[in-house]
Amino acid sequence: MKNLRVVFMGTPEFAVASLGSLIMNGYEVAAVVTSPDKPAGRGRNVRKPAVKIYAESHYLPVLQPENLKNPVFIERLKRLKADVFIVVAFRMLPEEVWKIPTQGTINLHASLLPQYRGAAPINHVLINGETMTGVTTFLIDDKIDTGNILLRQEVPVFPFENAGDLHDKLMKHGARLIIRTLEGIENGSVRPKSQTDFMLPGEILKTAPKIFPGFCIVNWNNDPRTLHNFIRGLSPYPCARSVFRNEMKNVSFKIFESEPHKEMHDFQPGHILSDGRKYLRIACREGFIDILSLQIEGKKRLSTTEFLKGFRIEEYPEPLS
Repeated sequence: MKNLRVVFMGTPEFAVASLGSLIMNGYEVAAVVTSPDKPAGRGRNVRKPAVKIYAESHYLPVLQPENLKNPVFIERLKRLKADVFIVVAFRMLPEEVWKIPTQGTINLHASLLPQYRGAAPINHVLINGETMTGVTTFLIDDKIDTGNILLRQEVPVFPFENAGDLHDKLMKHGARLIIRTLEGIENGSVRPKSQTDFMLPGEILKTAPKIFPGFCIVNWNNDPRTLHNFIRGLSPYPCARSVFRNEMKNVSFKIFESEPHKEMHDFQPGHILSDGRKYLRIACREGFIDILSLQIEGKKRLSTTEFLKGFRIEEYPEPLS
């Protein structure tokens, strides 16, 4: 058993790897804090958070406060006498919570801070076409993602990766970085550094705000590379979206995979070219985007070949921009 006593806070699948890493590396997890169970899916059945499912499978105490400022919850946290809180993909903590542990509250962020502060760093890194990202551990303070940095780990971004691929890769790197951070705290080799120490002169900080549905609408007036990065940066969730249209109705669809082609042409952005069997190509500024897989609203995801077998594309000549 390692010396540091930990309270872990997280909710989605991304956080599970870090919790598992703590357990496998011998840290005492005094309790797990996660979000309340919520109705989900078409049947609105109550679903447990991924972290809760994992915690219960390892017989760890689970706390699910509705209100993080609840005095009863805060008092229970204090009684746990944890040395450190570890936060991975959880809610913003009030000061009366993150100040409790003697060694501070450590957050894992899926970017190389101070770049891409915010709720959706994985998506925005890809949307902006970055070739390098990473994971960062830092001490939580009273602002969002601005606390002193403990460790950073660079991770390359490959052209074929989408948000789902990068999510899984950073999840694993992040779990390892949590352990390196705790070991560094224990042996004194890790010291907090201001985020300004990691900025280059004149460097412009890019942000990673939460993604809302309106953001996901494709603007076909962009160039092929910009559109391709936008599509992969939102795939497989929440997905880039557009609309086929004709005189009778609009048909919305999600785009999961694409291929960019830079080429001069005379088509209006949004014009569709297709042989009705194998390819679906949409004109954009200075080129085309080939749609490789998509999903019509209310239907299942299909490859373009499968989609064209059951959908007469000539009836819907242009997507809405």
